[in-house]
Amino acid sequence: MASIRAKRLVFTGKRQVYLEGFEVPEPGVNEVRIQAHCSLMSTGTENIAFNRNFDPGTHWDKWVRYPFYPGYAMAGVIESIGSAVTTFKPGDQVVCRAKHASYQLDAESRVFPFPSEIPMDRAPWFALAKIALHGALAADYSLGDSVVVIGAGPIGQMSLRWARAAGATPLIVVDPITQRASIAHFGGASHCLSLPVEKAKSFIRKILDGDDPGIVVDTTGHSAIFPHALDLVQPGGRVVILGDTGSPKSQRLTSDAIIKGLSIVGAHDGNQVPGWDTQRMIRVFFQLVKEGCFSLDHLNTHHFLPEACEDAYGLANRDRENTMGILFDWREDG
Repeated sequence: MASIRAKRLVFTGKRQVYLEGFEVPEPGVNEVRIQAHCSLMSTGTENIAFNRNFDPGTHWDKWVRYPFYPGYAMAGVIESIGSAVTTFKPGDQVVCRAKHASYQLDAESRVFPFPSEIPMDRAPWFALAKIALHGALAADYSLGDSVVVIGAGPIGQMSLRWARAAGATPLIVVDPITQRASIAHFGGASHCLSLPVEKAKSFIRKILDGDDPGIVVDTTGHSAIFPHALDLVQPGGRVVILGDTGSPKSQRLTSDAIIKGLSIVGAHDGNQVPGWDTQRMIRVFFQLVKEGCFSLDHLNTHHFLPEACEDAYGLANRDRENTMGILFDWREDG
């Protein structure tokens, strides 16, 4: 085995993205080398980074340093393995948390198989589903809980699907973008409200026969949404903050937190949840998808070759309302 010449995406400055070449060495004893088929853009996280939509001094500011290599959701095929690898063999289809690149070198323990019944271009959703699962575990749904998911972007889509899998009902999604709300119907939402969250309360109460929801999940990452999430939830209810804002100083706590005795819990992919390691999270996700309990239909809206990366990020910024899953297709790279 020898090193391979590969390609990857890189941010070199604010709103600057390029495709560059790099060398991928042969696997170490406990490593595997993966040839990517596709990688999924996280339009929320990656566009905050791409546009530098965050305050100075935040963890975002410390994280996004140039050159910055975006991406963390890839599906592909094992190309070669290290001498001590026992879990995989060349040709196995796998997913991993990886940058947008044509090849990935990773530890055997950080790579996961997925069922052959699941199309390659749907498998990268595992990463966003895992992030949303942290929100679902923080929400601690019970059968029949009334839930409102604010935001029907990629994380919101995954969040509502976890709530559905847990038996939450009614399950209401609020997003002013009509196309996103339509996609949420395919994910199991019982009601989709295509309007700003500040105008949704009376409609939600009508759906719930005059009640407020027991759980509200804010997936937007917009600091201005937080007060509305506190306003929507019922006394003694729970608000889950899943979207990571780039302007935490603007995230305002209101008197609802005290007057209504609310539980407010944050959820992040870096959290450690007892009994839920990464392997279990991914295994449960793919099993639910395989069994038809977690739909990935209608989520992928755009495919790009890596050479068109400027167009891809331009589209994600210019026409967000008509995008959902934006994938880079690496199969033609060699």
